[in-house]
Amino acid sequence: MSKNTTGRPASSHHASQHDTLKRDVTAFQSFAVAFGFVSIATGIFTAYGAMLSTSGPMGIWTWPVVVVGQLMVALILGSLAARIPVTGYVYQWTSRISNPVFGWIMGWISFTFLAIVLCAVDYTIASTVLPVLFGYEGTTMNAWWITSLVIVAQAVMIAFSTKFTQRFNAVAVTIQLVGMIGLVVLLFAVGAINNELDFANLTSTGTIGAEGYYAFGELTKAGPWIMGTLLGAFTIVGFESAANLAEETREPARVVPKAMWQAVLSLGIIGMLFLIAVTALLGDPTALGASATPIADVITRVLGPIVGNFLLVLVVISIFSCGLVILLSGTRLVWAMSRDERFPGWQLWHKISPTLHTPVNATIFVAVIGQVILALFSQQTDALFSLFSAATLLPAIIYAVTVLMYAAKRHQLPPSQGFTLGAWEVPVLVLAIAWLAFELAIFRDASFAKPWSYVAIMFAIGAVYLGYLLVSRGGANGLKMPDLIAIDSILDADRGAEYKSAPAE
Repeated sequence: MSKNTTGRPASSHHASQHDTLKRDVTAFQSFAVAFGFVSIATGIFTAYGAMLSTSGPMGIWTWPVVVVGQLMVALILGSLAARIPVTGYVYQWTSRISNPVFGWIMGWISFTFLAIVLCAVDYTIASTVLPVLFGYEGTTMNAWWITSLVIVAQAVMIAFSTKFTQRFNAVAVTIQLVGMIGLVVLLFAVGAINNELDFANLTSTGTIGAEGYYAFGELTKAGPWIMGTLLGAFTIVGFESAANLAEETREPARVVPKAMWQAVLSLGIIGMLFLIAVTALLGDPTALGASATPIADVITRVLGPIVGNFLLVLVVISIFSCGLVILLSGTRLVWAMSRDERFPGWQLWHKISPTLHTPVNATIFVAVIGQVILALFSQQTDALFSLFSAATLLPAIIYAVTVLMYAAKRHQLPPSQGFTLGAWEVPVLVLAIAWLAFELAIFRDASFAKPWSYVAIMFAIGAVYLGYLLVSRGGANGLKMPDLIAIDSILDADRGAEYKSAPAE
């Protein structure tokens, strides 16, 4: 494992400042961070319609498979967090387990993911909820400008007030937890009272033929049932966000891993119950499969316009908050990499506003990149599918690389300071690797050509810039270990200006 050196004269100052940060993140707050980033409301509203068209209603039974697979990944990342409880996203983990060059690569992949998942999440509001809530016909054009306004609103919140943003997110997490449980209970109760629950839908393939339904598929085509795993794979990501507050969490080596796996498990259970309720209340799966807003349609039909619309408002708040957290994460990743002078245009993005005390430039940059991506995808009839598919592919790549890296380096890592898998580590590793290999194999399907194009273009841009960095700084040795600072805690405390960019390496 690479040594933790910075090669910067200012590092001792950073360390002393960091040491004064309080460990005031509780176990529940750590869980809330992981729970809030995942957001089952966002994931299911986004991907359920695509699941109906590719797998039929029975595609919901891929959900438990994904939950188990992602639970294995969460346990491995939790074990990694217990051994290296540092703040700074996968950018810091891989820099320390492997080397700073590989850390940069993973940081760039993380930025690529956050940029497109922001668009996928915010596009969900405009395309799957608001048309039903306000009774208008959704089009690619109005979905585009509404999503654009949502991104602007989120950027304004983040740029103008970190504290307000955090308070809003805290309230939204509570709304999502209580709201989703309440929604599940109401759907089952009202459906049962009105005799609308049709559990035969749970084993229906809808418009998908039964022949070859469970097949693995061909070289460029995944089987129908297997395609349904995109629903869970898009939804259950981001649980590792709890590790980003590791250095501000009480007993992080014990609390952070627990927050990860508990978030996956609880979201998995609530999500499965919600899927069963909605699917049993579909009515005619064939008719609703053609709708762009299937879940919102079910909710308003079963619960009525008043209760249904009230719950849809709560869903909008939850999805907006999820996008807000994603934009916030993207902003802080850009700020951190720019502060280490290794992000394109870092001279602009590492600056902190002297009046607002927030990384305004980095916020604007991420929001603008989101607008560009949105403009490229939004006029396509399958815009939502392309966006959330790319936002599923990228975390699968990130998780696969991180898990494989852990498998290769686990005997060289520091001993765990709390959580440990013990004798279960190897079986969990095997299952996690098998699951991620299976998930990535789905993306051989020809329908994912656009997501792969986005990934290829962003990787090419990253490769060019990395080449420039290596040439201009004298090779791989010119990229020193990034400074170890608590990004979230520093910016939450409006102290980013104290952590100025160090001299170029």
